[in-house]
Amino acid sequence: MMDIDRNAALSLRDLRKSFGPVDIIRGVNLDVIPGERHAIIGPNGAGKSTLFHLVSGQLHASSGKIALEGQDVTYMSPEQIYRRGLSRSFQITNVFPTLSVFENVRCAVQWSRGLRYAWWSLVDRRADITQAVEEVLHQVGLEDRRDVLAGLMTYAEQRALEIGVAIAGGGRVLLLDEPMAGMSRAESEHATELIRRVSCNRTLLMVEHDMSVVFSLADRISVLVYGEVIATGTPEAVRADVRVQEAYLGKDGH
Repeated sequence: MMDIDRNAALSLRDLRKSFGPVDIIRGVNLDVIPGERHAIIGPNGAGKSTLFHLVSGQLHASSGKIALEGQDVTYMSPEQIYRRGLSRSFQITNVFPTLSVFENVRCAVQWSRGLRYAWWSLVDRRADITQAVEEVLHQVGLEDRRDVLAGLMTYAEQRALEIGVAIAGGGRVLLLDEPMAGMSRAESEHATELIRRVSCNRTLLMVEHDMSVVFSLADRISVLVYGEVIATGTPEAVRADVRVQEAYLGKDGH
């Protein structure tokens, strides 16, 4: 197995995951450059969500290695990986519907600082936490919705809130799992600009099916097919790759 790239924001080496006799991830090697926006694309069943679960600690690899900023995190828990600078969102909106927008983000801020939810009565007095929450709300454009219950927001607003929760801990590496899922074209365009904005000065790794979003946002793209990366490169190089056209994009590359 090749050594990890200690200069990479995220480095995967011969990563494998099996469920019984079924191989889902089959020897993935990937380096994500610090500060880049990197997209993973591929057909349904390619193993994209499983790969995200491995990187974020929701699942543990059968073999191989995952390094975050040069540190081996292969068998760490999601909480340990989060504390080391990696945050993620999920395919399905994952916010507390009975809490306000402000309270949802505050949960993430205080968790990243080692405070548990039982400390809320004291957190109200922490000006530093309040300021951190307000900065996140400004970044995701939800300042005017701060007192609204998350469960009463539109779907697109909930997705924006989820991104806010993901960045609230100050993670340097951000994983977004199908952030445009279920959105209209107008909502998707708004979310694309939001992601472009919040990923500045961060490393972004995202799974996304909307190719217009992928090709407009990503600096580099990796194509995952049957648990293997068959190509990695710039959007132009990936679009022109014959293997990718045959396996996923179609013969015309669209």
